[in-house]
Amino acid sequence: MAEPAFILVRPQMGENIGAAARAMWNFELSRMRLVAPRDGWPNARAVAMASGAGQVLDRTGVFDDVGSAVADCTHIYATTARSREITLPVLTPEEAMAEARALAAEGAKPAVLFGPERAGLENADIARATAIVTVPVNPAFFSLNLAQCVLLMAYEWRRQKGGDAARVEPDRAEAVEIERLADHYEGKLAQAGFFFPLEKAPGMKLTLRAMFSRLALTRGDVRILHGVLRQLSRRGPAGEGRDIEDIDRGPGAA
Repeated sequence: MAEPAFILVRPQMGENIGAAARAMWNFELSRMRLVAPRDGWPNARAVAMASGAGQVLDRTGVFDDVGSAVADCTHIYATTARSREITLPVLTPEEAMAEARALAAEGAKPAVLFGPERAGLENADIARATAIVTVPVNPAFFSLNLAQCVLLMAYEWRRQKGGDAARVEPDRAEAVEIERLADHYEGKLAQAGFFFPLEKAPGMKLTLRAMFSRLALTRGDVRILHGVLRQLSRRGPAGEGRDIEDIDRGPGAA
C-alpha cells in the first residue's frame, strides 16, 4: 500500500519543515514533498528541528510548483480552515484519512496538501484537489501551526491502519492526466469564445479545473473525454465530426 505524500506548499520556515518531518515519522510516514520553500533547500534549521527524523528530510523531493508535486497522485486532499468559493467535498481529518487508506489499499496514490504558514493554500492550489480537509477547531481561533496540522493527518492515517481491506480500485487518472485534460478543454473552449465576459474568465477556468478534479475520473474516462473534444472539434461530412461552432449554430444557421 502506498503511503500518502505530504506536500508542504511554499513553506516559510525551516524549523516548521523539520517539525513536520518529526510529526510524520512519529507515525511511520516518510514521503514528504516541498513546493518552492521560501528559504531554499536543503535547510540547516530544518535538519536541526527534525532531530531523529532526518531520514524523512533525506528523501524529501523539491518541486517548483504544485502541479509537478502532485503529477503522479490520484487523490489529493487540501487542508484549509476557511470556506472557499470552489465546490469540493469537505471532510474531517478522520474521514479523509479513512478514505485515503481504503483507496491506497486499492492501488491509489493519495497526497495531502498543506499551505504556507501565513496565508494557507491559494484557490489555484485547492482547485487541483479532490477534497478539502477542515479541522473542527475553535471558530474564533482556527489557525493551526503547520506541524500541528501535519501531526493530525499523520495520526489519523496511522489510526486507520486496523481497518485496511483489499479491494479492486478502478484505474484512477493521475493528477498530471487531469491537468492535461483541463488544458485541452480550456484551449478549445477559449477558441470557441466560451470564456465571456473576459473579466469572469479566470474564475470560469478555475471552476472548470476544480470540476475535473472532483469527478474521480479513471484513465479510461480521460481518454474518452479527450476523444469527445477532438471529435467535436474535427470538421467532416454533414452530421459527422462537425466543428463545435457548427453544432452550436444548429441547422439552418447562416
